[in-house]
Amino acid sequence: MSSPASPQSPSWYDLLGVAPDASADEVRAAWRAAIADLDPTDRRFALLNQAAEVLLDPQRRAAYDAEIAPAPPEPDPEPDLEPEPAAETTTTTTAAVTRQPRLVPGWLLVGVAVVTLLIAGAAVVVAATVPSDRSVDQASASARSAAERAIVPILSYDAAHLDDSKAAAEGYLTGAYRKEYAKLFDGVIAANAPSTGTVVKAKLVSSGVVRADDDRVQVFLLVDQSRTNKADKQPVVYKNWVTVTMERVDGDWLVSGLDT
Repeated sequence: MSSPASPQSPSWYDLLGVAPDASADEVRAAWRAAIADLDPTDRRFALLNQAAEVLLDPQRRAAYDAEIAPAPPEPDPEPDLEPEPAAETTTTTTAAVTRQPRLVPGWLLVGVAVVTLLIAGAAVVVAATVPSDRSVDQASASARSAAERAIVPILSYDAAHLDDSKAAAEGYLTGAYRKEYAKLFDGVIAANAPSTGTVVKAKLVSSGVVRADDDRVQVFLLVDQSRTNKADKQPVVYKNWVTVTMERVDGDWLVSGLDT
């Protein structure tokens, strides 16, 4: 189920305080305002993120709107105008009347057996593919720890040691994301940091798991980045909210995406 909505509980719209016809920008602004002062470990934090994920995805939002739409009223039942069948009259003899058992067609029995097997097979597939709560909890804890270790080198660099800064971050990235990171690092940081003498140091403040399964976990982190350069000798601190997507690769949790 994608929603908390029921006759007694608020919808995702209610949770974010927006109208059902709110635009994506309005939803995003409401979500950011709602989580601004929350700790990532707060239960409301995860709910607000889930609400934003649903309402900012057009397909999921359309399905959710259909799910919470009020059901049309059922039409009044039409009166039964058919005459009742006449009561059967039977003439009994001194011998007891024996009713013959009703025969069920063989094809019907086969059909019921097939449906039963299909349902049983579907249950086995679901049981085999849906991860257990315990395994997801273990994955969440491992991925969260890996994200906390990775975020500092990924968001830090020193203009005087750019090769070392880049190498320190790449060890925490998947192969695909390493290519994206290299483009950003070489095209922006390496192209500008040497001339400005910029040094950025990241510090993890807090973290929380947004959503998880056995092999993919999204972690939300609050990070302070202090920056110095030739013009600013005193550190200037910026607060960043970062969503990191972690994927399990050969038993290790690596960063496959990062959104600030």
